[in-house]
Amino acid sequence: MGLLEMEAVTQRFGGLLAIDALDFTAEAGSITALIGPNGAGKSTVFNVLTGIYRPTAGAVRFDGVRIDGRDSAAIVALGIARTFQNIRLFAQASVLQNVMTGEHVRLHANLLESILHTPRQQTEERAVRERARELLAFVGLTGVDEAAAADLPYGSQRKLEIARALASSPRLLLLDEPAAGMNPTEKNGLITLIERIRERGTTVLLIEHDMGLVMRVAERITVLDHGERIAVGTPAEIRADQRVIDAYLGKPA
Repeated sequence: MGLLEMEAVTQRFGGLLAIDALDFTAEAGSITALIGPNGAGKSTVFNVLTGIYRPTAGAVRFDGVRIDGRDSAAIVALGIARTFQNIRLFAQASVLQNVMTGEHVRLHANLLESILHTPRQQTEERAVRERARELLAFVGLTGVDEAAAADLPYGSQRKLEIARALASSPRLLLLDEPAAGMNPTEKNGLITLIERIRERGTTVLLIEHDMGLVMRVAERITVLDHGERIAVGTPAEIRADQRVIDAYLGKPA
């Protein structure tokens, strides 16, 4: 049994079939990629996994527990975090504050303790700040703690979003087009970062259009086309699959 399992998951929006009876598995400790042409249903899958959408049919299990139908906060608490295709940072907040917000799901001090600044709340806040700094160093962002997130270069904003997602201590990290807008040097650094995240014990599932990056970092790939799974396999198997070639390049006349 995989860490994440989708069984015959279907997602309809009126007459639009976005996901068609999808079976999908991500094994614990793996780096798995979900690819496909624009409109294939990839981001819809992530939205189902994170509670933004409730699937029309089917089941989603995380470590054996049904999560379809749960809200996003409950899913984060179970150990799933994500980044977004379009960066969603608190633009005017500091870099450090952005990462700290990702830790809220693991905090224990209540509202009254926060208002009164009790010793437990102060101790917890110091620990949160220290861990946020450690995560910034881990993703390669040091010396920018107090800078506004909006002032970071685009590639650094991508790293910041990953650090914020890691702050919730996820067992499964969903990366939605993490290489978008990055130059070749930044992409090489991203590959190293993804591998290091896995080495920390976090399973990684990514959506990515950069096939060079996918083929280098993913151990297993699932391909979607019009919401339907058309192929699953190793990078070498996917590269040679005619159905995948047809989906990306078009079938010959």
